[in-house]
Amino acid sequence: MTTITPSTGSTYAGVLGIGSYRPRRVVPNSEILEQIDSSDEWIQTRSGIKERRWASDDETVLMMSVNAARDALKDAGIEPAQIGCVIVATVTHLYQTPAIATQIAVEVGAPTAAAFDISAACAGFCYGIAMANDLVRGGSAKYVLAIGVERLSDITDRTDRGTAFIFADGAGAAIVGPTDEPGIGPVVWGSDGTQHRVISQRESWQEVFGSYQWPHLTMDGNPVFRWASFEMAKTAQQALDAAGVKAEDLDLFVPHQANMRITDAMRRALKLPAHVKVARDIERQGNTSAASIPLAITAMRDSGEARSGDLALVIGFGAGLVYAGQVIRVP
Repeated sequence: MTTITPSTGSTYAGVLGIGSYRPRRVVPNSEILEQIDSSDEWIQTRSGIKERRWASDDETVLMMSVNAARDALKDAGIEPAQIGCVIVATVTHLYQTPAIATQIAVEVGAPTAAAFDISAACAGFCYGIAMANDLVRGGSAKYVLAIGVERLSDITDRTDRGTAFIFADGAGAAIVGPTDEPGIGPVVWGSDGTQHRVISQRESWQEVFGSYQWPHLTMDGNPVFRWASFEMAKTAQQALDAAGVKAEDLDLFVPHQANMRITDAMRRALKLPAHVKVARDIERQGNTSAASIPLAITAMRDSGEARSGDLALVIGFGAGLVYAGQVIRVP
């Protein structure tokens, strides 16, 4: 019997470069308050958000992704033609088909790379890193471009007091490739579909067809807060255990930038030592779903809080409900 030749890849993989794109327009809480009955103090107390970025017409999902990807390629020091696969995590490329990943591949200079989109909401970037790690180690691609990108302002109901102040826009990208030492820990991921309604698209495409409006996001805040604050701390601990890393070994904790209170609750539950720096990009950026983790890492690196080689625990969680976390080395 003929034996099939298996694919072979790198023993280890890691994040080699990272990049981001933040929209030009800064939207303070005062602008949000023009359409909802609330206050700046209430918004900051509830979420930690002081301002967020919303994309202008020219800052499309494609444009933001390409800019973030080019930064990541430059950071990694590799050529676009070396990219073997492009993975894009997004829920706001508002076309069923084709995947935006195929257009991004062309624009960045990797026109023949495998390319596909994934819909894993706020866990999307961590899902993409997990798949990129396995692709590199399995031999399906030597270098993978993983992107998290959102234009959530398109599907935010500006009059909804519970969500209008939360969501924002932006893109983050990472290059995953072969390394001499492990650079990405085992992923701990999963879902709880019994709670799929607590964060969801409010209207179906059939309902909005012909109404000349996009569907909107809806969120039941209290159960989401409880689930994210406590259940996700357990998942984060499992990711540490799977990587053989203790809390005191960490340099950074970079959770999905959903809510400052959730971040603080997770930090307490994990008993993180004082030296571990915690991402708080949500204060100025808002919640950008799949883009929030790479945006936060680049912000920490730009400010000097994070350095190349730092050990970071990242965890994403959101609509579905879905979640994923892993330990990575900062490029």
